[in-house]
Amino acid sequence: MLSVNGLSKTFGGFTAVNRISFELAEGEILGLIGPNGSGKSTTFNLIAGALAPSEGSIRFLGREVAGTHASKVAHLGIARTYQIPRPFRKLSLMENVALAAYYGQAERPTRERAWAQAKEALALVNLPSEESARVDGLGAAGLKKLELARALATQPKLLLADESLGGLDESEMNQAADMLAMIRDKRGVTIIWVEHIMGVLMRVVDRCVVLDHGEVIAEGKPESVAHDPKVVEVYLGTDADEVQRAVAGRAA
Repeated sequence: MLSVNGLSKTFGGFTAVNRISFELAEGEILGLIGPNGSGKSTTFNLIAGALAPSEGSIRFLGREVAGTHASKVAHLGIARTYQIPRPFRKLSLMENVALAAYYGQAERPTRERAWAQAKEALALVNLPSEESARVDGLGAAGLKKLELARALATQPKLLLADESLGGLDESEMNQAADMLAMIRDKRGVTIIWVEHIMGVLMRVVDRCVVLDHGEVIAEGKPESVAHDPKVVEVYLGTDADEVQRAVAGRAA
C-alpha cells in the first residue's frame, strides 16, 4: 500500500529525516517508534503532505505523492490524527465530524451522506451523535476519540495515528489500542501508529520501524524489535523488561 524510499527532510543545516525507507502492506498496523526528536512526526508530516521532502519517494497505492498538497493527499485516502486535538469548540461533536466527512473526500458527499458518515464514525469510537453532545463536555480520552472520528469520517484507506494514548490513564490506553485494532479489523483501514507507550503499542502492532536521529535503526516483528540491543540502548532503556513482557504476553 505504501512505499517510502530514501526519504529525507532538512531544515537549513539540520537533517530531521535521513534517507529512510520502509514498506507497508494493506491491512497492517505498523508501529513507528523512537525517542523524542527521532523524526517520527516529520515522517508523518511528509506522508500526509504537510511538508515536502528534500529528497526521496513516497508511493501510495502505486502513485507518487511526495510533495503533494495535504488536501489532495487526504482525498487520495490518507488521514491523520494529531497529538494535540484541536476541534471546533463551538460546534457539536456531530458537526465537527460531519465537516471532516464533507471536505475530506475527493468526491464531496451530499449533506445527508456526510451526516450519515459522521454518525457512523462517532458510533465506531463510542461517542454520542446527538446535537446536545458538545466538545466542552469531553475529557482527554473523549477528545482523542473525536480526533479519531474526524479522521475516519474522511473514509481513509490509510490512517496515520499520532500519539493516540497521550494523557490517558491505563484503562483508557488499553481501550484506545483495542479501538485501533478494531478499526483495522472492521473497517479494513491500514494504520501507521506513532506512540511512546510501548507496552500498549507492542500488544497491537504487526511490525515496528524504529527511528533514531532521523534514521531507521531497526525493523521487524515486535518480538525481535523489543530484544534488539540497539533499540534497548537508544530507546527502551529501563523499560525494556516491561516491553518484553508485554510482547511475551501477546505471543501467549
